[in-house]
Amino acid sequence: MALIVQKFGGSSVANAERVMNVARIVTETYAKGNDVVVVVSAQGDTTDDLIAKAAEISAKPSKREMDQLLAAGEQISIALLSMAIEKLGFPVCSLLGWQAGFSTNSVYGSARIKKINTERIKVELSRKNIVVVAGFQGINRYDDITTLGRGGSDTSAVAIAAAMHADRCQIFTDVEGVYTADPRKVKNAVKLSEITYDEMLELATLGAQVLNNRSVEMAKKYDVVLEVLSSMTNAPGTIVKESVKMEKMLVRGVTKDVNVARISIIGVPNVPGIAYKIFGKLAAENINVDIILQSVGRNDTKDITFTVSADNCEKTLEVLRGLELTAGLKIEYDDQNVAKVSAVGAGMETHPGVAASMFKALFEADINIQMISTSEIKISVLIDKADADKAVAAIHDAFIPDSKD
Repeated sequence: MALIVQKFGGSSVANAERVMNVARIVTETYAKGNDVVVVVSAQGDTTDDLIAKAAEISAKPSKREMDQLLAAGEQISIALLSMAIEKLGFPVCSLLGWQAGFSTNSVYGSARIKKINTERIKVELSRKNIVVVAGFQGINRYDDITTLGRGGSDTSAVAIAAAMHADRCQIFTDVEGVYTADPRKVKNAVKLSEITYDEMLELATLGAQVLNNRSVEMAKKYDVVLEVLSSMTNAPGTIVKESVKMEKMLVRGVTKDVNVARISIIGVPNVPGIAYKIFGKLAAENINVDIILQSVGRNDTKDITFTVSADNCEKTLEVLRGLELTAGLKIEYDDQNVAKVSAVGAGMETHPGVAASMFKALFEADINIQMISTSEIKISVLIDKADADKAVAAIHDAFIPDSKD
């Protein structure tokens, strides 16, 4: 008998028919003699609908009250799925995040899991119940409901799998696994049978929406083997683990992120410590900075350009305008017209010329590069948003075996 953790996203439980389909998948796993813990997200566009309802009341509602509101989406899902499982004749118990033992810090809207007390889950499993847990949520030391940020249900599932030493953590989505590019945009995208934690973490961070990056980071830390597969078909999925066969692929995936803002500070004094003051303050405000470019300098000044998520653009500008060192300086930004396109693959670490091949593909597609960032296993470029899909296709054709017609 194995312990299986299964997570189903919002599209998998979007309506009554899909909820019943998920119930059948869960009960089939249970009927094979497994203990099953299920983590579910809010149905379909429920979270977006709840955000819209809040906007009807207040332009800037408190984050605490937003967490109270948004947690309702998962509460609906676990109740409906449990009813469906009961209808099929199987024992089940649904638990909210706090009932399942999720303790978090107090960063409303993007809380971090501090610990999980799995006692209640273990009790319900000992009673032979299928346990259905509300993803995305927990409780802080003030007994307030907290949420883990978008995609947080993935993190909830991996956290349970890690805490309970589950035999497998299955992430069910609306695609059949991890592809070399978005199969809905790149017709020759190839499904991967396996991928490393590091590669998946880069892809998730750089815009691939198959898995939440925090969940992959946690899976790597606690050596939780993930399986990404479709709730709509019985096709084999993609295994995410520490090491895989490289299959002679330099690049394992190409992805885009259009939720990007480019910010430039023009005429920064060319003295020590300025970069620290800027980026230290941004870090203190929990603003993640990605690509950074600094000019050599002129007239004893320099320009610093960097990218943040478009969601954080306004907050970043507020921070910068509040710094004394920017008094009289010029700040420029673009949160509408830029996109980041990235190629990821552990194989590129030991192969020279990957960057040149990527830049050649973009040149031949007549795409201009604004900024470049590299690491051992990824190359990212900032380009015009209008060229994003074309860039992904061009890079994919240049690197992915058998991707061309």
